[in-house]
Amino acid sequence: MTVTDYLSKDELAALMRRSDARAWWTVTVNWAIIAGAFALAIGWPNVVTIPLAVLLIAARQLGLGILVHDCAHHALFRERRTNERVGQWLAGTPIDVSLAAYRAYHLAHHRHAGTPDDPDLGFVRHYPITRTALRRKLWRDISGQTGVRDLMRSLRRFRLQRQWPWLAFHAGLLAGLAAAGGWWAYALWWVAQLFVYPAIVRLRQIGEHGVVPDRGDPDPRRNTATTLVRWWERLFIAPNHVNYHVEHHMTAGVPPYRLAQMHRLLRARGFYDGHDSLSFGYIDVMRRATRQPA
Repeated sequence: MTVTDYLSKDELAALMRRSDARAWWTVTVNWAIIAGAFALAIGWPNVVTIPLAVLLIAARQLGLGILVHDCAHHALFRERRTNERVGQWLAGTPIDVSLAAYRAYHLAHHRHAGTPDDPDLGFVRHYPITRTALRRKLWRDISGQTGVRDLMRSLRRFRLQRQWPWLAFHAGLLAGLAAAGGWWAYALWWVAQLFVYPAIVRLRQIGEHGVVPDRGDPDPRRNTATTLVRWWERLFIAPNHVNYHVEHHMTAGVPPYRLAQMHRLLRARGFYDGHDSLSFGYIDVMRRATRQPA
């Protein structure tokens, strides 16, 4: 089975066409949401706006990670060089991710998806699990245990000559917030990263490869899943069309802003018929992740 069994070569070429305007809009939206979240918390600090700001920042920390992912595939901008620069400096550096290192790791995931050699298999190998086990994992995330563990692991690998841009970003963020009259809001970045971001990442990982029919089958409809989301799930859990994961594994060169169109075409052509590879929101993802075999 190949994607051209369902899409013509002309349709596939149109889907793979990159648009710099749409790419820059995607980058701008992510940073505008981060800036807006800080502005909301500083301008109207209360028990509603501050938690909302934390949720938005955490979701866009994942959004920056997805931009790194898309640029690693050279799937966001038309020019390879622009993908490299934006993917590193506007997406990877703020979250302390090396585009080159991520690409090497992630392309191995694509090469080996559906095999025991998939480097991402450890994140989802044991699903479905019990509801108690899933609650325990999510509690570790929102209580900060996962975030602190990951931060400590990152700090042990810290090298100033390699990660000074990350330090510069944080110095600039703190200075900018202080100039806006809300130096204290800098803490929201870390609250988001340590207490919310890990749970969002976990839900994304489960939705992509944890609730699938057969992780050992090479067919993406068997080893990968797509999650159909509502607007608020796009805002808080699945930024930048990351939920269309079967489509991405079918053709990784399709830009994220065309994945929804690709999904509609494939679904209309019967691509998903007979396959249990669609989840309907992240409540459904969690239900499927705790569904015990008959």
